[in-house]
Amino acid sequence: MTAASLSGKRIAIIGAGPGGLTCARILQRNGITVTVYDRDADEHARNQGGSLDLHEDDGQLALREAGLLTEFFQHARLEGQEMRQLSTDGRLLGQHVPAESETSAPEIDRGQLRSLLLRSLSPGTVQWGRGVASITGPSSGPRTIEFRDGSSTEADLVIGADGAHSKVRAAVSQAKAIYSGVNFLEAWFDDMETEHAALAAFVGQGSAVVNDADGAMWAQRNSGGHMRVYLVRRRPLDWMTKHGLTASDTAGIRAHLLQEYAGWSDDVLRFVTDNDGEYVDRPLFVLPAPHAWEHCASVTLIGDAAHLVPPVGVGVNLAMLDACELALALVREQTIDDAVRAYEAGMLPRSTELAIALDGKGDFLLTDDGPPEGAVNPVEQTA
Repeated sequence: MTAASLSGKRIAIIGAGPGGLTCARILQRNGITVTVYDRDADEHARNQGGSLDLHEDDGQLALREAGLLTEFFQHARLEGQEMRQLSTDGRLLGQHVPAESETSAPEIDRGQLRSLLLRSLSPGTVQWGRGVASITGPSSGPRTIEFRDGSSTEADLVIGADGAHSKVRAAVSQAKAIYSGVNFLEAWFDDMETEHAALAAFVGQGSAVVNDADGAMWAQRNSGGHMRVYLVRRRPLDWMTKHGLTASDTAGIRAHLLQEYAGWSDDVLRFVTDNDGEYVDRPLFVLPAPHAWEHCASVTLIGDAAHLVPPVGVGVNLAMLDACELALALVREQTIDDAVRAYEAGMLPRSTELAIALDGKGDFLLTDDGPPEGAVNPVEQTA
């Protein structure tokens, strides 16, 4: 197709994350009009999460097609590719130190990546404060997008880039994200070089992981002297309530964590207890594997909306690859229906293979074995 052949066709992307914005950028770069709807009030409505590693064969490939790869490398941290494995008493068990010119998976803050993509779009492309309630209408289209505020709009193609608990997914699939039994508790650290110098020395320039028999701790450098730590344990979804805790009870949560991580050395326990501010509870959800749906011409899914797997460093890369392949299919194929079919013919087998390898669980995050083949550390987190 061309911009002319798509004239009058309404393409709507739901979700202004890396996947949705990448898709919009590549479409616009090829002269195709698109609108992105996002539930946030504006770009700065919430923290966008930690650091992401973008790989040469998917995330970077998509940015190259978007014409943004050079700008990406202006923000990327090549040194962030360093990875350390530590014992619970702080001994260095293993280490990957990237070569000076290594570009296989440089790190970038999620917020920086999102801002880069947003700046590349035509003004007004993203409509903020437009949370979706449901997608209705015939599978042949057009579809009606019902918003939470009671308003609505129509589209000839709705692209669900709205994450784990996608509202668009229900238009093509009955699958819902389910709790995996694995919980992430996020802690933030600021001014690492002066306020947390000992932890900075443990982590180095990239990431560090500590495992014991019951769980793990992932520490991940961000830009600007910041660090995020993810405390990974098998916990019930309502674990805070069961222990009489609330999200704002930092002292109570800290005391509970000291029991969970009993036996770790005092130096390593600083990753657990010396955070700046409150902890953030992030239960890990997954989709049943494999996840597929019956094709329809008016709705498709990308990223976590299509294939939600444990956070092993591939999620944003797959979302951006999905976005790139779908956008290019819309450019090259004769009809929207042909484009969606071509995209799904490549995406579904790829995502199914990874989902089956991970078996819909995050248990490997709690062992010394590491992730299955095809998954890459360190952990990705979403806000």
